Amino acid sequence: MTSATEIKMNKFKLVRITTVPISLRVLLKGQHRFMSENGFAVKGISSDGEDLHQIMQSEGIPVIPLEMTRTISPLKDIKSLWQFYKLCKKEKPTIVHSHTPKAGIVGMLGAKLAGVPIRLHTVAGLPLMEAKGLTRKVLDFVEKLTYSCATKVYPNSLGLYDFILENKYTREDKLKIVSNGSSNGIDTGFFSSSHFTREQVGQLRQDLGISGMDFVFVFVGRLVGDKGINELVEAFRGTACGVPERNVKLLLVGSLETKLDPLKPETLKEIETNPNIISVGFQKDVRPYFAISDALAFPSYREGFPNVVMQAGAMGLPSIVSDINGCNEIVIEGQNGTIVPSKNVEKLMEAMRKISHDKAYYEQLQRNARKMIETRYEQRVVWEALLAEYNSLLEQKGLIPHTQSSHRLNN
Repeated sequence: MTSATEIKMNKFKLVRITTVPISLRVLLKGQHRFMSENGFAVKGISSDGEDLHQIMQSEGIPVIPLEMTRTISPLKDIKSLWQFYKLCKKEKPTIVHSHTPKAGIVGMLGAKLAGVPIRLHTVAGLPLMEAKGLTRKVLDFVEKLTYSCATKVYPNSLGLYDFILENKYTREDKLKIVSNGSSNGIDTGFFSSSHFTREQVGQLRQDLGISGMDFVFVFVGRLVGDKGINELVEAFRGTACGVPERNVKLLLVGSLETKLDPLKPETLKEIETNPNIISVGFQKDVRPYFAISDALAFPSYREGFPNVVMQAGAMGLPSIVSDINGCNEIVIEGQNGTIVPSKNVEKLMEAMRKISHDKAYYEQLQRNARKMIETRYEQRVVWEALLAEYNSLLEQKGLIPHTQSSHRLNN
């Protein structure tokens, strides 16, 4: 049998690459350290920034800055590709695992050109879903090229799996959903209302001008059109007018992106002038804002497998989500939330009125919210499933024997 010492010495190089460092730090939090402790020499690669350097402390792995843009920039993209290719030739990783669209094409094409044996890409949302015309054609081509360069593609939801096949981006035998979906699962110990006392909740509500009798809808994420913020603000205005006997508030936790996907002027004006809409900007720790809220309102146009919906559920909040992939897998209609058509203000308003006004209905959803996350998306389960996948791929490539694969998984 292979000894623990032999396995520790035989660490395979694993490169994880995302376009922006916050994805590497937040969306994959804890996963890098876990893989480091289970047989892999992990390196993180992303655009430079404070978040990238924080990963060295929080995850205990080395990081390498690589400039990438989130927009279509041919000259900059070619430069990023060349730099990543050279990096792979120097580092000689066994596995390159990319996340996010731009890091996907840079990572997969660069790794293939450099001869990296195992090239993995996780699909966690596709911006091209909302693109049209020439832009859509370009993005479709890039997506197909990314998948053709990958040895395996992991959609993190059933909806994305189906979308990829319907659009013929790759063949079915290249696709696999790890665990029950999600890129990183959810740490239900960290996302728990038990961390906050009644006094702390009351104080924060008071600081934000929220009374104990107010019903609070919370949105967490980028305040952009694709997240359904225009529809959310319009629906909230109708909800507030339609239920005068109960005061409702809308808490927005996230930053504006005025260049990539700006909100409508009338939406911005409503956010600024409506006293029942509270915008607190980007917050590193969103848990206190879940703790003071009653329900999540998340009418996004497109998602992969949204962490926000899992986080809210773990914090005991029922959710109103749009009928898109990921969201409609985490939320089961009438059990831990409700699902409304995307971009439909009227249906969103009806759902917000019902959940804020029908106490029995609300309490039924709330009772199920946390346990439906705990039983399906606990983080450790997702990590171990991905570790098993890595070891299986190493075995298929003949890089480790079957007995060592089992040992690596069990230690």
